[in-house]
Amino acid sequence: MAISSEKQLPSQENLLLDYMRRLEKHKEGRKVVHLHLSLLRPMNRREQHIRTATGNFENVVKSMDGQVFTVKNADVFVIYKETAHPQVETAVQQIRYLFDDDPLIVEEENSDQKFASWYDAEEDFDSVLQIVQGMAHAEHKRQTEVRSRMDARAALKAKQEQGEPLTPRVLARVETALSKADLSNLVRRQFICRVDSNMVPEQIFSELFISIKDLRETMLPDVNLVANRWLFQHLTTTLDQRMLSMLTKTDSISISGDISFNINVATLLSPGFQSFDDNMAAGRRGAMIIELQKEDIFCDLSSYLFAREFVQEKGYKVCLDGLTVQTIDIIDRERLGADIAKLIWHTDLVDGGDELHEKIRKIIKRGGPDRLILCRCDNREAIDFGHSVGIDLFQGRYVESLIAEDGRRRELLKLKRRIERSEADAYLDEE
Repeated sequence: MAISSEKQLPSQENLLLDYMRRLEKHKEGRKVVHLHLSLLRPMNRREQHIRTATGNFENVVKSMDGQVFTVKNADVFVIYKETAHPQVETAVQQIRYLFDDDPLIVEEENSDQKFASWYDAEEDFDSVLQIVQGMAHAEHKRQTEVRSRMDARAALKAKQEQGEPLTPRVLARVETALSKADLSNLVRRQFICRVDSNMVPEQIFSELFISIKDLRETMLPDVNLVANRWLFQHLTTTLDQRMLSMLTKTDSISISGDISFNINVATLLSPGFQSFDDNMAAGRRGAMIIELQKEDIFCDLSSYLFAREFVQEKGYKVCLDGLTVQTIDIIDRERLGADIAKLIWHTDLVDGGDELHEKIRKIIKRGGPDRLILCRCDNREAIDFGHSVGIDLFQGRYVESLIAEDGRRRELLKLKRRIERSEADAYLDEE
């Protein structure tokens, strides 16, 4: 029988509550400090900020003089021996420096809200225990609600997979709903990055797309959108028009930097695209990449060639999307006149052998490393393979995680420098 994740990984609230219960017999000579980081502004209590704050107690924990608990709302509890009080006091003061421009710190003297609450474990044990019990109860309630939502989501997914098929009548109803709905909150952005050997990403441009998964869940829970491939293709033309409309209205979504978006060949030849182009500044066209699926291209090759020449003359770039391990050496990007191509990552690329790898190297050497993007990269193996055959550009969930990690690294560096400046200023004041 599988063990639930909750049993495998008890929450910090439960661990803290258990520790407090065991502390009851050993509370003499111990103190508690409760840092109310949950009262900081949201921008000051991101994960990297909390991690940096708790890192200040590392020596206290290593010396076995105290324990640190970070609960779900970002508050921090430190339970420590009285002999370590000077160390803990210094650490708390350093954390205050991190957030010295936050209203919680600035207005503390004239407010009931405090940055830190100090307790004597022996005298204030019941008060602290009551606080911890309340937090443990709140976390248990939250986890129950999360599991309930997850179960509902799983049930919804099963219903969608067996839901009402996409028929012409249903399609008409769906398109009517889409024409009236605000889809801006369904637009997602994913970056295409150059990734170096140290796994540090450099953002080159981003792809904007409407999440079909979220569209189904929010607007069409009882319809199986992909049950009929051709009707779904027709539906995507409606989504194309909505995307073009949102790109025209810069207040709907952010289109800063170079961007790409996936639309159909038929959309490029429609009045809707003509209207979009008329409203687009000439200089902005060069920062836009139009992605076209290979199936759509070969469905009507002559229409593609006409549309491709039309948009390239206007200044847009064209990306051939959807190449796979089976088609990478069959479909020629250059002969199709596309500026860029996307190759879908799959482990079969690694297993394809030296002959396939050499073909990819020749394709990259002939067109240049900025002409082929390895997309849907969900692990380190994808990046390593890309580097081995000369690919520089990558896209996917793993790349997004690298961007997030790089952001955290930069934030921590900024916080470190801020601490150093605060300590230097304090030293000069003492002088």
